[in-house]
Amino acid sequence: DLAFACDPGSVVGVIGASAAGKSTLARALVGAWPLLSGTVRLDGASLDQWDSDQLGQHIGYLPQSVELLDGTVGQNIARFDPAASSEDIIRAAELAGVHDLVLHLPEGYETDVGEDGRNLSAGQRQRIGLARAIYKDPSFVVLDEPNSNLDPAGEQALGLTLINLRKIGSTAVIVTHRQAVLRFA
Repeated sequence: DLAFACDPGSVVGVIGASAAGKSTLARALVGAWPLLSGTVRLDGASLDQWDSDQLGQHIGYLPQSVELLDGTVGQNIARFDPAASSEDIIRAAELAGVHDLVLHLPEGYETDVGEDGRNLSAGQRQRIGLARAIYKDPSFVVLDEPNSNLDPAGEQALGLTLINLRKIGSTAVIVTHRQAVLRFA
């Protein structure tokens, strides 16, 4: 029995006890889990009215457990889009505050992340996952516990990312236990 609306460019914080359904809400908002009842709408249209390929271009999602695919950092940020440009990949990394981190990796954007991202730390995976979530400036972004593995520099980058999302008019929903990030909501 939940109902809410988000204005373009807003950042909405979701907090609650463990097992309260926060991650379920996050998955439902992006269409990763089907709804038992009700509707999630983007620009007035329910998620099932959107072509799935089109919908994916307008939604960014960072799940609680970040999974990277075997490939390069750049490929993972670009969601393995064969038409991805270096400019779009770097823009996402810059908006997510991870560009400098990537440049310090052994091969920069060409660094192989390994299967499940095993060649990177949990914090690095999370920050690259954040860049992937905002690749090509989606209009709606859902971040589920985006700061669970972040150090202070990563936390600062996350805050700047939320400010940047607001500036470009993207709507963000952030699910978190760490309430410090909610100052951006």
